[in-house]
Amino acid sequence: MDAAALTLKFPRTQSLKSIDMPTFAVANDELTEIVRYLRDTQGFDLLADLCGVDWPDRSPRFGVVLHLLSTTNKEYVRLHAACDNDAVPSVTSVHPGANWHEREAYDMFGIKFTGHPDPRRILMWESYPYHPLRKEFPLAGIEVPLPAADVAAVTGQNVEPAPMMGGPFVSHGGHMSSAEPQALDQSWNEEKPKA
Repeated sequence: MDAAALTLKFPRTQSLKSIDMPTFAVANDELTEIVRYLRDTQGFDLLADLCGVDWPDRSPRFGVVLHLLSTTNKEYVRLHAACDNDAVPSVTSVHPGANWHEREAYDMFGIKFTGHPDPRRILMWESYPYHPLRKEFPLAGIEVPLPAADVAAVTGQNVEPAPMMGGPFVSHGGHMSSAEPQALDQSWNEEKPKA
């Protein structure tokens, strides 16, 4: 990784301390250009991951983290881009595999990717009013009426929610915000081996 060449070409790029790989904070409006530069000149030819982050006490609150891999040099680089009005440029023009990553970050955090070819939710239905990985979203979830009209229209049938017996996580003692969540024991519904 030629960090000097990167910061020389993009002077607003800042090197960040990291114990595992070169890490940089990049300017929002230069994100796509930097990803293209790293692919074309430094061999970072694989987008390994792209995810949203939520820092409620910072401004801007949301950001995006990308991990790029050079399959030739067997080396990773991490990029951090802060959102501008909850948006960053899409990198799908450089790495088409970013498509689903960006849709997930939009769905879970509400981060918009300008220039994305298909900016729909990927996990929740389109009319779902929340973004479940935001820090204020409760672990137990927020009850919404099911089935949603658009889900029922897609399936062409009435959709019944699967029974979760209170959700996938339970808390033993204390308030949910301060207690460690644990996976709910659902072994009662597992198929038992026949004797």
